[in-house]
Amino acid sequence: MGPSLKDLLSAHPSVTHTLKSHDATTDLPTWISVVTNLNAIAAKTVVYKVKGASIKGDHYAAVVALFTSDVPAGVVAKTAGAKEGRVIGEDVATKLFGVARKDVTPFHLPAVTDKSALTVIVDSRLLAIPDDKTVAFRACADDTSLLIAAPRLQEFLEKAQIEFTTVEFAVAGDKPVKSEAVPKKPVEKQAKKPAAKAAADATTENKELIGLTVRKEEDFPVWYQQVLTRTEMMDYYDISGCYIIRPWAYKIWKSIQRFFGDAIEESGVDDCYFPMFVSEKALNREKDHVEGFSPEVAWVTKAGQSDLAEPIAVRPTSETVMYPYYASWIRSHRDLPLRLNQWCNVVRWEFKHPQPFLRTREFLWQEGHTAFATKEEADAEVREILELYRRVYEELLAVPVVPGVKSEKEKFAGGLYTTTVEGFIPTTGRAIQGATSHCLGQNFSKMFEILIENEAKERVNVWQNSWGLTTRTIGVMVMIHGDDKGLVLPPRVASIQAVVIPVGITAKTTQEERKALAAKADELVKILHKGGIRAKSDTRDNYTPGWKYNHWELKGVPVRLEIGPKDLANNSTRAVVRHNGTSQNISLATLVPDLTTLLDTIQSSMFAKAKQQRDAQTVRLETWDKFVESLNNKCLVLAPWCERVVCEDAVKENSARPDPANTEEVDDKAPSMGAKTLCIPFTQPEDGVKPGVTKCFACEEKAKSYTLWGRSY
Repeated sequence: MGPSLKDLLSAHPSVTHTLKSHDATTDLPTWISVVTNLNAIAAKTVVYKVKGASIKGDHYAAVVALFTSDVPAGVVAKTAGAKEGRVIGEDVATKLFGVARKDVTPFHLPAVTDKSALTVIVDSRLLAIPDDKTVAFRACADDTSLLIAAPRLQEFLEKAQIEFTTVEFAVAGDKPVKSEAVPKKPVEKQAKKPAAKAAADATTENKELIGLTVRKEEDFPVWYQQVLTRTEMMDYYDISGCYIIRPWAYKIWKSIQRFFGDAIEESGVDDCYFPMFVSEKALNREKDHVEGFSPEVAWVTKAGQSDLAEPIAVRPTSETVMYPYYASWIRSHRDLPLRLNQWCNVVRWEFKHPQPFLRTREFLWQEGHTAFATKEEADAEVREILELYRRVYEELLAVPVVPGVKSEKEKFAGGLYTTTVEGFIPTTGRAIQGATSHCLGQNFSKMFEILIENEAKERVNVWQNSWGLTTRTIGVMVMIHGDDKGLVLPPRVASIQAVVIPVGITAKTTQEERKALAAKADELVKILHKGGIRAKSDTRDNYTPGWKYNHWELKGVPVRLEIGPKDLANNSTRAVVRHNGTSQNISLATLVPDLTTLLDTIQSSMFAKAKQQRDAQTVRLETWDKFVESLNNKCLVLAPWCERVVCEDAVKENSARPDPANTEEVDDKAPSMGAKTLCIPFTQPEDGVKPGVTKCFACEEKAKSYTLWGRSY
């Protein structure tokens, strides 16, 4: 290991700085929140290994930037005079700087012995921060940050004789504007490029900057983050685990709301709204329920500067909010069934490592709460709602799911049984719970005294269900369908199903011809709107068609319609399909019916592709022998199981795959490293369990069912 950060700082005593202690933070969003509360601006140091024909030997580029700045690998490599770049691994970080990759600060840069092998790039937005503001870097510890004024940082680099280049990095995918070397060096005069070549280079550069800088298969977490932010699906907020859902994603949620809301309303469910706060007394009414949620509950303890007489919980779910009122509303079997649903937000402070849409502290959902006179009625509704959830995933989002029942260990706390639809992310080999429909039995009705007088004049408890679907749906859709170009949206939920782009415009195209193409594009949009197709024209004249192609491909619009002079002459348009890159000419005379058919084909093709990927990574095993190997090969496993909790615990423990590179504390709700039961599928193999004969794959006890296992989000 190299010298400590304190040693490096002490080598430059005239550079004013502060090492500030604070509460330990185990994830970056929490750290950003902490330094924001310290009135500092979060910054980062990212190091890339760069390669290119002109690069001899190992060469690295260290970028010092605001944390909000986008630092594309392609821009970094180009600035360093290289062709490509990739973030260094932990072994390289230790070798170069003597610390872990996440702990590298600008003050570690002098530790590199061969300065010629290092290009230093500084975000000009960082250097522009005035003297009265400080920037913060992690200080090699979860509970310490290094605070320094931006001018002092530049002073340090100059005193350490570290030459650097400034680049004006942009926020959230906007393209960089300019770069300037500091100190300035003579620039060789280059031959002027032909106009066509210059335009091609500009298009290539823009394509690189507005798109993604990592491949889905190579760095899935970064890919996922870039897709969500650069397509304007969401943005980060200053409270860890809470995110801003932007219109491009929220419209998908509205599509789900319309489909599911109309379906449940037709079946007799009424919408309502209950307050988001629940008293401690009410929350504690149901023992198993509150124990299941207690680590997740967020409490309000103050109003202004005054302590509340009693803490108030923010709802993690609404059983204990709603059921005291069900008890007063339901008196007789004539008051049943009572079927209510609400669209709302909930808060679950359940984990240390949030992921947008997948594991968030606040999320949007619908929650249905119903009461029936008999178990048979409750059972029927559980399956009815689960079928609607299956349709949301498979018919709207083109995501295949497996419907089934949860194990006793995985069921809803306090419920009788839980049914689920389980999705699968092929890139990571992890399953993900899509939605759940619970039969609560009579447990809650006993606790809250929800009683009816039946036809025999007897006082009996009602049977209850609850069911919910969340904005997790959006994250699952993105992870399954997205590719290296960005989002791929299923037509049924895309807010824009087709974008119309004028093409074939050259230097010889007259202003009148340009206007005619733009007018035709707008006309086609009106025709498509009348035909029930969501469309938009992109007639902006400050971007090339190539830039527009990349922009709308990044945002995942299902079809691009190109209209140029030749297309006008032929009364046709060229349709380019986003999800597979195919193209075809469509007559303008039959545009609406032909495009409608094409969109339906895209929807079914996307589902078929996702299902084929899921099925190809699902294996059936009868014994333990290849279980862990199959998990490590990113597969789901269908195996005979005894359905005992002790066996499930043993399987999870014996199939865990520790990650030696991960030193962060893992919470109970973190993505599982060991396998767990996903569900007992309703559709069992035709040659399934033979009672008294088939043995559990894990413990040799008699099997009860074939169960789906996997590592899970």
